[in-house]
Amino acid sequence: MGRFTLGKIIAVTNQKGGVGKTTTAVNLSACVAAMDKRVLLVDIDPQGNATSGLGKTDAVEKTVYDVLIGEATAQEATVDTGFGPLSLIPTAIELAGAEIELVAVEDREKLLKQALEPIREQYDYIFIDCPPSLSLLTLNALTAADSVLIPIQCEYYALEGVGQLVNTIKLMRKRLNPELAVEGILLTMFDARTNLCAQVVQEVRNHFRDEAFATMIPRNVRLSEAPSYGLPIHLYDARCSGAKAYQELAQELLERNA
Repeated sequence: MGRFTLGKIIAVTNQKGGVGKTTTAVNLSACVAAMDKRVLLVDIDPQGNATSGLGKTDAVEKTVYDVLIGEATAQEATVDTGFGPLSLIPTAIELAGAEIELVAVEDREKLLKQALEPIREQYDYIFIDCPPSLSLLTLNALTAADSVLIPIQCEYYALEGVGQLVNTIKLMRKRLNPELAVEGILLTMFDARTNLCAQVVQEVRNHFRDEAFATMIPRNVRLSEAPSYGLPIHLYDARCSGAKAYQELAQELLERNA
């Protein structure tokens, strides 16, 4: 695990929606857990797609909302997913109002970091699925994280969004988290049949030679079907191209952190 004797915290974020952020958070964390690593996924997106994607929408007693407002510990909010050594801190729609409630709280950007600290050593990796915006919730994730994994769609405006995010990371380093690193840039929704995809891949590889993952996530219908069954892709359809890609990505991530 390199210098991380405690669990490494990776925020999966892009302020642009529809780039495969939650798909990546769910499937990467599940594939890393399938490789015998202890993994926690924290769903800090009020939309709750990571929570429902792991089949945990009903009857969760405590959520990340309770953790942030101080009514539960991270340990109390953690649930077993039933998918090997993968645990989840689920979210709830109340989280959407948390920003207003937390406005007067001192060090409000550090609430998640403080909450995760006591349980960090129980895991090899902690992934955080962020909202598609630069909100207080995302700032909490970036303050808590050791690194940021940025999924970007193979499309025309992809690099623009990454540029904004890289600036945000620089600001975070100055003000809240000097150690924050870029874990990697992940190209998603890749379609080998289009010239545009190939151009975007080339541009990203030119701009971010060291940060870009070799693995790319293809456009794959099975990836969009799996969440409605509450299953990670490798358990929904292990032979599809999406499952193979996320298994390769998990392997690449572990090798980078070996």
